[in-house]
Amino acid sequence: MAAWLVKEEPDAYPWERFAAEGRTAWTGVRNYGARLHLRAMKKGDPVVYYHTGRERAAVGLARVVREAYPDPTVDPGAQRRDWSAVDLEAQCPFPRPVPLSVLREDSRFRDCALLRQGRLSVLPLSEKEFQALLELAGLDGEA
Repeated sequence: MAAWLVKEEPDAYPWERFAAEGRTAWTGVRNYGARLHLRAMKKGDPVVYYHTGRERAAVGLARVVREAYPDPTVDPGAQRRDWSAVDLEAQCPFPRPVPLSVLREDSRFRDCALLRQGRLSVLPLSEKEFQALLELAGLDGEA
């Protein structure tokens, strides 16, 4: 099973709203690398929810509940229409949000895609990185 990290501006779609709604279609991704990651997600895969912008912290845990399908938000008149979406279900907030500054200082994240490809909105996490994130968030052994 793979683990993933998705990023969102808290002003646009904060964790609290996602958690209240319970489930969301992860749409609007318009980067080829991130699209490949969406297409690799499998039902049941864990997903770390990360707030970008001012906050820059991992704040919650979700799961993939529907694998990649054509993104319904694509403009029908757009030249490029081959974008994908997945459905995510909120699982739980992190008892302790994990700021980017903590990840940068922790050697377990030395090769983490979040630190190497920070502009991507959908990123893979290794099993080691995912477990380390859960530990830092106060969810060690609970995923």
